[in-house]
Amino acid sequence: MKNYVLTVTCKSTRGIVAAISGFLAEKGCNIIDSSQFDDLDTGKFFMRVGFISEEGADRAQLTEAFAPVAGKFAMDWDIFDGQDRMKVLLMVSRFGHCLNDLLYRWRIGALPIDIVGVVSNHFEYQKVIVNHDIPFHHIKVTKDNKPEAEARLMEVVEQTGTELIVLARYMQVLSDPLCQKMSGRIINIHHSFLPSFKGANPYKQAYDRGVKLIGATAHYVTADLDEGPIIEQDTVRITHAQSPDDYVSLGRDVESQVLARAIHAHIHHRTFINGNRTVVFPPSPGSYASERMG
Repeated sequence: MKNYVLTVTCKSTRGIVAAISGFLAEKGCNIIDSSQFDDLDTGKFFMRVGFISEEGADRAQLTEAFAPVAGKFAMDWDIFDGQDRMKVLLMVSRFGHCLNDLLYRWRIGALPIDIVGVVSNHFEYQKVIVNHDIPFHHIKVTKDNKPEAEARLMEVVEQTGTELIVLARYMQVLSDPLCQKMSGRIINIHHSFLPSFKGANPYKQAYDRGVKLIGATAHYVTADLDEGPIIEQDTVRITHAQSPDDYVSLGRDVESQVLARAIHAHIHHRTFINGNRTVVFPPSPGSYASERMG
């Protein structure tokens, strides 16, 4: 028996769930988890269904057979093989905490992805990457060569079949055309403060203002810097007794955790872009272990 995931986005109307469940039953499939959401503000419907083919139907057969059902409701949809691992390209600059965390999760099987390469505008982590038997690509970025650098990046994306780009503290702003071309396929992580601090050394600024909560936000990348649809967030509490170095250490920890959770949700097709927001379905009870191990 093979595991599959069906994702659906369409206009909310009666009969969608019945049509999907009826189709799967007719094709000898058993639903093992299901999540759905009706956005009353936009009139859009979102659904994710995990199911098992008990009669051995493959993805191509199911995709062909489901097309008429999808057409009836004008669905934006796809069927994914649960055994397939998403091809992910990591990008990093000089802060390596998120990169190292992702490499560790990948190595122990907690993040079931295929890392097809790491791109950096510096050489600090070349040896670490090569020691993991992962291709390393140095792409220098300056004010004068940005178009050429992004063209080289897209060559890497196309050559490796990259399905998702992860900016693991990559400190270069991507151009609008690149963001549009890879819309919904680039995830970024950045720190979050209340109040907000920008510019150099935000953790020192937060310390000077006595901030009691710091956090991190993972989001899809758009042309608006750090303002794309949010996938995952978290915070950590600070006390008056902690130093600026403590702020940095705690901030790095929460950034790593939030980024990993955002990637986990994306690669298991639990995220749906809903305008400037996202719909993110949680793992169903009992499903996290199977998701974690792919």
